[in-house]
Amino acid sequence: MQLGAFSLSLSVKDLSASREFYEKLGFSVFAGSLDQQYLIMKNASALIGLFQGMFEGNLITFNPGWNADASPLAAFDDVRDIQTTLQRQNIEIANPADTEGTGPASFLLTDPDGNVILIDQHVNRPTSAG
Repeated sequence: MQLGAFSLSLSVKDLSASREFYEKLGFSVFAGSLDQQYLIMKNASALIGLFQGMFEGNLITFNPGWNADASPLAAFDDVRDIQTTLQRQNIEIANPADTEGTGPASFLLTDPDGNVILIDQHVNRPTSAG
């Protein structure tokens, strides 16, 4: 199962202060804006999303259909197929994706220690099965 690009999504109190902190660690703004209340910070292949007021707690995030540069992949495992595979393994899904859809979709799951994982696909389902 290919989950796509990996990042940490951090819920932050002060987006500007968090940006300055991560810039000191060598990260630079890759996407988003202060006006949108989120920034995606990148350092080589490491990605950290900074989100102010969008969700509580921190998330482990995977983006099917994207590489680490947020460039679309020609072939990938669709979010709905990943969800079905996990459900067949008796993993509980929160906010499930519509399995009939073909566009962007997402779902959540929680690991045994309470860490929330977001599977968040921003591209359409691949047009042909690989």
